[in-house]
Amino acid sequence: MEMRIPLSAPEITEADIEAVVNVLRTPRLSIGPRMVEFEQAMAEAAGVPYGIAVSSGTAGLHLCLSALGIGEGDEVILPSFTFIAAGNVVLYQRATPVFVDIDPITLNLNPDRLEKAITPRTGAIIVVHTFGHPADLGPILDVARKHGVPVIEDACEAIGAQYRGRTVGGIGDFGVFGFYPNKPITTGEGGMVVTRDAGLADTMRALRNQGRMTTDGWLDHSLLGYNYRLSEMNCALGVAQMKRLGEILEGRESVAIRYANALQEISEVTLPPLKIEGGRLCWFVFVIRLAAQFAREDRDSICEQLTAQGIGCGRYFAPLHKQPLFAAYANPLDDLAITEQVADRTLALPFFNGLTDAQITEVCGSLRDAIRGIPECSPQAASAAAGPKT
Repeated sequence: MEMRIPLSAPEITEADIEAVVNVLRTPRLSIGPRMVEFEQAMAEAAGVPYGIAVSSGTAGLHLCLSALGIGEGDEVILPSFTFIAAGNVVLYQRATPVFVDIDPITLNLNPDRLEKAITPRTGAIIVVHTFGHPADLGPILDVARKHGVPVIEDACEAIGAQYRGRTVGGIGDFGVFGFYPNKPITTGEGGMVVTRDAGLADTMRALRNQGRMTTDGWLDHSLLGYNYRLSEMNCALGVAQMKRLGEILEGRESVAIRYANALQEISEVTLPPLKIEGGRLCWFVFVIRLAAQFAREDRDSICEQLTAQGIGCGRYFAPLHKQPLFAAYANPLDDLAITEQVADRTLALPFFNGLTDAQITEVCGSLRDAIRGIPECSPQAASAAAGPKT
């Protein structure tokens, strides 16, 4: 069914279109000046010297592990409450994913659970800035440095977010960004790795281009690499969008605030945190949580009702350790209770720049009606179970 109010929509201007068309008027459609310009813009935004443009955020995460030499016998720590790409790249390298539970408020990897998960086999930690809310990197990096483990920031949902005055993605050893059409800025498909390590940056540039080092000839390849290049058209779009990043992020923040105001009357809903002390959120999606008395089936029913009305919604995220690919790595001794509780009750509402007040009102009204239609749900009981709204 076509959504009258889609879950997401890219913001494309005439200037963006012209930037792409201009590339098509040149003979250089790959590995050209727009790629270099995009890499420099992203690296500067993250506060680090090197950017490596790649075909997707997934490719970026994969190259980080590959460049670090992660392989069979190694372990990679990550949250289970995340998009499957973060887990897939661990399996690409034949390494073992080790899942750590999340903080119940930020929904990011819980620093208090991290050190217990580290073993002599730990090769890397992937920290996801979930839904654009910066993870608590201070204590995470303290533990990682203590054990000599590199930290990869999965900032695919968090471009422009800040933690203690620093831009996420440029704080750990690597930062990875994604530019799929539902992200704050888009290149259609595409990603970027940023880092302070010149040697690893060179390695990743080779890996993205079939393993060809800068010292290799055209048909010589020193490494086992991949076709993870990002075209000049994609990069031109990225450069154009980066020029409006501040404006785009402010617009998304405005939509989030309008949602928060409209949802105040629905006691069965817990809002996402609206701010972070000493930092800045990047509003990738607007994900609400249903009160404790709701089950996964209730959440799914609400989502189905919204979809039937032409209102897009999403069930973010299905825990990795509950999915078939990762079942063999799920340790019954791991405590992932918060992940499982949160995953059953989260619901993403339509969210993009250009969402009108009338659309927000319709979404919230339909959500309220769907919630109140769930059997044995009373506003009084829901209010008691929901706790604080932010």
